[in-house]
Amino acid sequence: MEQVLNQKGRQKDRIEEFIKIQGKERGLDERTVKAYRLDLEHLYQWFRENGFTDLDGGTIERYLKYLINERKLRTSTITRKYRVFCYYTEYLFRQGISSSCPVIEVPSLEVEGEKPDNVLSKAEIDSFFIALSREYEDLDNDFRKRICLRDNVMMELLFYHGLEVSELLRLHVSDYDKKTGILVIRGKRKGQREIRLFSRNLRKKMELWLDIHTYFETQDQYQTYLFLSKMGRPLSMKMVICIFDKYRIMAGIEKESTPKDLKCSMKRYAQELMVERCS
Repeated sequence: MEQVLNQKGRQKDRIEEFIKIQGKERGLDERTVKAYRLDLEHLYQWFRENGFTDLDGGTIERYLKYLINERKLRTSTITRKYRVFCYYTEYLFRQGISSSCPVIEVPSLEVEGEKPDNVLSKAEIDSFFIALSREYEDLDNDFRKRICLRDNVMMELLFYHGLEVSELLRLHVSDYDKKTGILVIRGKRKGQREIRLFSRNLRKKMELWLDIHTYFETQDQYQTYLFLSKMGRPLSMKMVICIFDKYRIMAGIEKESTPKDLKCSMKRYAQELMVERCS
């Protein structure tokens, strides 16, 4: 593989050319471009600091393991970096800079203490959301369709963004910014964080749900809550569990999983997805 460049200027030029090509091929937005650039700059910096000379699959895998085991980065971040590095090594090969395109082994994303028997596989997750989508498409009753849309948004927030059910239930309409796609999450101890809904499809669903939110605003004291029941009250933990169980059964999933297991399943899903892409 390519000898790691000693001159930072040449590294920077190569990264910028790669990003330019990716931008045209994949339509990257400004936020994603910035993330790609930092991912590659940090990769080269780590290589230099650790005395590596070859940018090959094995050393990139060691870097990813370092990010997982020592930096404790989130699975979604590791998955993005892995994808970027695969694109980058493929670019180096296509440009004739590298003599081969290495296969980067998928790092283990297992989290200590997680219950693998209850964590859903990629196939089960796909079936779960297919069941949700099919019901929404097949419903001919407008009110039930609105309820199903609400359920879609909640389940996708749990899975894709790893929200706790308690965090989901604390959300208010004002916590979401349609322009930026930023959602403010309130923690148990009054702390808060912001997440950006990265899926355009999820953002469309969220905006549609907000547009029809008024249909459920039947009780003044609860109108500000993001997710309301049929009676216009905030959903309870039990209600969310029942919603999850409904679609779990519809999808033919026999595991006695919970919404918390749906949240944890993103790690396993990402790992199995990466295995598929490498096969």
